[in-house]
Amino acid sequence: MQCIIIDDDKVSRLVIEKYIQKTDFLDLTEKFDNAVDAANFFNTKNKTDLIFLDIEMPGMSGVEFLEILDNLPQIIVISAKEKYALQAIEYDVTDYLLKPVSYSRFLKAVTKAKNKFEEESEYSHSEGIFIKSSSSSFVRLFYDDVLYIEAMENYVLIQTVDKKHTIHFTMKALLDKLPSAKFIRVHRSFIVNKDKIERIDNNMIMMQGFDKNKSIPLSKSYKDDFMKRLHIVNK
Repeated sequence: MQCIIIDDDKVSRLVIEKYIQKTDFLDLTEKFDNAVDAANFFNTKNKTDLIFLDIEMPGMSGVEFLEILDNLPQIIVISAKEKYALQAIEYDVTDYLLKPVSYSRFLKAVTKAKNKFEEESEYSHSEGIFIKSSSSSFVRLFYDDVLYIEAMENYVLIQTVDKKHTIHFTMKALLDKLPSAKFIRVHRSFIVNKDKIERIDNNMIMMQGFDKNKSIPLSKSYKDDFMKRLHIVNK
């Protein structure tokens, strides 16, 4: 995994660099003492898989860095203060490490990142699933074409950008076969493709594409997990 370090503390940068060198599945691409230079680097060279990010930095904070950039890779926040942990979680970071960071804790965090990276790579290569369309034929559904999935007793309805597919399957079994980075269960009867969400009004989710009038309920039991997995910027 290609990594960058963003931290204004020289000692902290050296520690994390040393840990990266000890870890055979990590490769340090660059290190920065400020978030502004890192943002410029990221905008021109978007081949980074993992960022080690400090929160308190002059000029641009780690939180501001998370807010201004789109399509960020995995983030491991490293901070001297525990109070930023909850704020970091809102940005769906992979892990949060408190300084001083031990190598054992570092290794636990990067192993989590590696597992997630490999899982997403596997799905990005397959790009979709095959569903049975008749007794002897199967049709391929690409993940990017799926808007939402709805439970219908012993069947599930898969709504794509241009068609509905009904298969004999359970919601849980189907969710287990979908990439967790893209699909989220928001209700006992609904799974949504988070990349296809147009807006959220109170406890209703409006999706892009096929049916603009379709509103999907967001139930209380799934709401906390759902909101944590979105990149939300509060005014």
